Amino acid sequence: MIFSERLLKLSAEAEAALAPHFARIDRISFENTARVLEAFRVHRVSDTMFLPGTGYGYGDRGRDTLDLIWAEVFGTEAALVRHNFVSGTHALAVGLFGLLRPGDIMLSVTGRPYDTLDEVIGGRSGEGSLFDFGIGYEQIELDDGRIDYAALDRALNRLGGRVKVLYVQRSRGYSDRRTLFADEISELTDYVHKKLPGAYVVVDNCYGEFTEEREPRADLLIGSLIKNPGGGMADTGGYIAGSARAVELASFRLTTVGTGSKVGASLGQTRNMLKGLFYAPHTTAQALKTAHFAAYIFKSLGYRVDPGWDEARSDIIQTVECGSPEALCAFCRGIQSASPVDSFVTPEPWDMPGYADPVIMAAGTFVQGASIELSADGPLRPPYRVYFQGGLTYESGKIGILAAAAAMGV
Repeated sequence: MIFSERLLKLSAEAEAALAPHFARIDRISFENTARVLEAFRVHRVSDTMFLPGTGYGYGDRGRDTLDLIWAEVFGTEAALVRHNFVSGTHALAVGLFGLLRPGDIMLSVTGRPYDTLDEVIGGRSGEGSLFDFGIGYEQIELDDGRIDYAALDRALNRLGGRVKVLYVQRSRGYSDRRTLFADEISELTDYVHKKLPGAYVVVDNCYGEFTEEREPRADLLIGSLIKNPGGGMADTGGYIAGSARAVELASFRLTTVGTGSKVGASLGQTRNMLKGLFYAPHTTAQALKTAHFAAYIFKSLGYRVDPGWDEARSDIIQTVECGSPEALCAFCRGIQSASPVDSFVTPEPWDMPGYADPVIMAAGTFVQGASIELSADGPLRPPYRVYFQGGLTYESGKIGILAAAAAMGV
């Protein structure tokens, strides 16, 4: 692809300014890779674990070892990693239905969750939703981007022991709020366990895995394998990791009470899930570098960006306020044109299931919808903010960002 002299000059300027930030990202990637590699060594991964389980999947060593490795890497007691999870939203729903019972309340401390969870809670239609099962929902807004402990205390004093799940969305979703760092979530978990023993802290960990040296402490960490932790290798799937009891309850919801995590054929997916976890720290680092680069480029071009190019990050999402539906669509079409798959396709807005507004998405990915691969999307509503993330390699991510800027007339 051919770019203007202005863009090429700006690109060189960006990389010079970003050198110390890239060095920090590489250090985090090294620490996380060392932890993953040690877990593989401790649990004696061998090629016999790649053999596909069938039928009930009894005694599937690869599946069971993947759970053990995942728990060790994420610093939890147990984990449930399955190709059966069709999305991060599905894994979150399994976790919530596993923990909540009629009469309980789910309290979100980060405002309204991501759009696709609305119907799980019962916000729009919700047949078979938590609401339909007699489970209440309340939320607390963030205070200047941080957890509002005063509001949390008031809610807990008012609702008492009915609060069974404290819900945290680590990343921003389709909003302009800041992403929470792992230490902030860990601090919340400690606070809740002291204040309300018996309640569970559930974290939507999507987009945040491996962006820091450690994952948050929580009763359940939940995410998708076609985002950071799948490393661009997993074909599908999700994970639930946390305390042994909470994971067990979630496993009963995924399969049946009594069988839980002990059944479920791997069907040959274990190799790519293990390989993806092995790649994940490095691949996430590539995505983080791409996000920093994009922030520098578009800030320099006069657009409002968040986070800033020189800010530390706890997820891979970068936003740019495009200012108009035309500019938002042009950005996405530029990303699509630089994709390795379907580069010839022209993205158009459409009424995507689970979303309140028409959404335009650019995702020329090897795995359909994989957010760890370079993708961009946004709802067609003011201020026409595009959310983009991913990049299997920094080089391809850089080209994608330059192509987006070029499509916007630079």
